[in-house]
Amino acid sequence: MTQLLENITRYQQRVNQQLSQHLKSTAPTSQKLTDAMTYGALLGGKRVRPFLVYAVGEMLGSPIEKLDPLACAIECIHAYSLIHDDLPAMDDDALRRGQKTCHVAFDEATAILAGDALQTLAFDIISTPIEGVSAKTQLKIVNMLAKASGESGMCGGQALDLEAENKQITLKSLEKIHSAKTGALIEVAVALGASSDETLAPEHQQQLQLFSHAIGLAFQVQDDILDIISDTKTLGKPQGSDVAHHKSTYPALLGLEQAIAKAQSLCQEALHALAQLPYNTQLLESFALYIIKRDR
Repeated sequence: MTQLLENITRYQQRVNQQLSQHLKSTAPTSQKLTDAMTYGALLGGKRVRPFLVYAVGEMLGSPIEKLDPLACAIECIHAYSLIHDDLPAMDDDALRRGQKTCHVAFDEATAILAGDALQTLAFDIISTPIEGVSAKTQLKIVNMLAKASGESGMCGGQALDLEAENKQITLKSLEKIHSAKTGALIEVAVALGASSDETLAPEHQQQLQLFSHAIGLAFQVQDDILDIISDTKTLGKPQGSDVAHHKSTYPALLGLEQAIAKAQSLCQEALHALAQLPYNTQLLESFALYIIKRDR
């Protein structure tokens, strides 16, 4: 676990430095908007998605410089989604990572624009030529990120989540929501890291996809569990917000004990997929375990 935490810190620092450079790379049209973008993108966080890009890519032997734009792009998408998720029209949260949410720190209109601009920055970064990546592969990368972010991925999942408020839904429906809302970006993070090796065997791509699908769901199950058993200070956001918004969650549908068992089962699925790969998967194995043991 020590090695995992060291790598999480290393990748956090790396992607924060890279993001900071992108946000400072041009003279701002609106300083307020740039400040809000920077605030939303560099507010903190575990950097789970960049971690997966870097960890998978380096496992496959790709140089870290080749992975930087992929990690930055997906974190820009994630940051924009959080800014919009916190808005009054969505979850109406005042805290994110222990600090004021973007619309509280600035204002609602600026927060909306900051989210929009971070989304377009993601595609600006990822569509700029990357040394060592062919044009064909780069176009595929752009397409993968677009699909994971849009109606068939994260945005579609958020829409389903909003529609499900104040309703009793099935476990199958809940998994559909979270496979899109949370899982899609986690799955594409792994796929982006894998895409850095254009010679990767299809069967190895498939095992990485199984791994990412399992940890994507496990991540959300653990989030649902923490919303019940943790506290606002530890989480850095309001504890109990799922209950307050009458959201369907894994503990609500399965009970807390069965939700914990579900997370553990998904972790085992992820570990089984990694065991089929002829690479040093120790870091990813540790991360799968971390997903269901974290406290925030």
